[in-house]
Amino acid sequence: MTWEPERLDDQRHLSEADPGGMLPAVAASAAHVRTGYRAAVEAGIDRLAAHGRPRAVVVAGTGGSGVVGDMLAAIAGNGAPLPIVTVRSFQLPGWVGATDLVVAVSGSGRTEETLSVATQAVRRGCSVLAVGPQGSPLEAVARQASAVHVPVPVSGQSRANLWLLAVPVIAAAAALRLVQADADLFERVAKSLEDMANRCRPSSDSFINPGKALALDLAESIPMVWGTSALTSVAAYRLVCQLNANAKYPAVHGELPEAGHHQVATFDGPLAERDIFADNAARTLRLVVLRDVDEHPQVAVRREASLRSARDHDVPVTEIAAEGEHPLERLAHLIMLGDYASTYLALGYGVDPSPMSAITEVKARISP
Repeated sequence: MTWEPERLDDQRHLSEADPGGMLPAVAASAAHVRTGYRAAVEAGIDRLAAHGRPRAVVVAGTGGSGVVGDMLAAIAGNGAPLPIVTVRSFQLPGWVGATDLVVAVSGSGRTEETLSVATQAVRRGCSVLAVGPQGSPLEAVARQASAVHVPVPVSGQSRANLWLLAVPVIAAAAALRLVQADADLFERVAKSLEDMANRCRPSSDSFINPGKALALDLAESIPMVWGTSALTSVAAYRLVCQLNANAKYPAVHGELPEAGHHQVATFDGPLAERDIFADNAARTLRLVVLRDVDEHPQVAVRREASLRSARDHDVPVTEIAAEGEHPLERLAHLIMLGDYASTYLALGYGVDPSPMSAITEVKARISP
């Protein structure tokens, strides 16, 4: 597979090389926000507040669904009045009990790890919220426990349904007064995503299309993606996951200041070396920094120092600043941009972004 940047402005190629419709799926994010919020309201999400605030919130999910817990924790921020923990495995932590809320999120409603955790939560007498497709095994677990289930109309790849899954969870947190989020906020987020979809549309040329521009930066490099706050760290992790899943492309996630204690050492390594006399350019490191207005002052100092160091070592740098006032707006901006960039990167390499045959193969190997 070779990188051919001219593919990004070839409308016929963008259509034919994306038979699973990943680009249209990304463009549907705004509609997913509205649908997710409506589904949460219709499911009676406010009922969760009837028993008061839980001791802790545990969000169970894997893959794209697992990001939902990280999003909630980042939006709540350091001012959250209780712990918000994400579980991406089969086992519910031993300390979780009847005074805690377990949120089970699954785009398929059949995720083995999530069903296991949800079943354990029911047995321990926890409050349970389930978010997934109607008629799924996850809904059956929730109904058996008389728990709240938010049915969402997922379709296609689960990772393309992030907002359908995330918005009901954020709305639930708002009902518990863990975050500030209402109908007006979700509508602002939807409009912001619509604007990004317009700016990143396939017919928009690479030199003005932020999604294509980021894909051009990432191509033929090994991206090291850093966040400068808990919020942008979630967006960095999501971008790395989308590069893996959509473009089948390797990337590394980090967060400042921690990344400055180990990942920065790669500036001295073999992937930071570029031979300007080589016939074919080798893939080299690229530092991508996702910035937030809510940076700790010392993190800002470390960010500037790291960027100077990268440039001094001839490591290419891409800086992207989150846009929006509310944390959810800023997170949505970065996630949408990353979703588009990862899809365009796939299409620039001639890779179909939808299927993930390696994951299907692994699942087949472990199935009974």
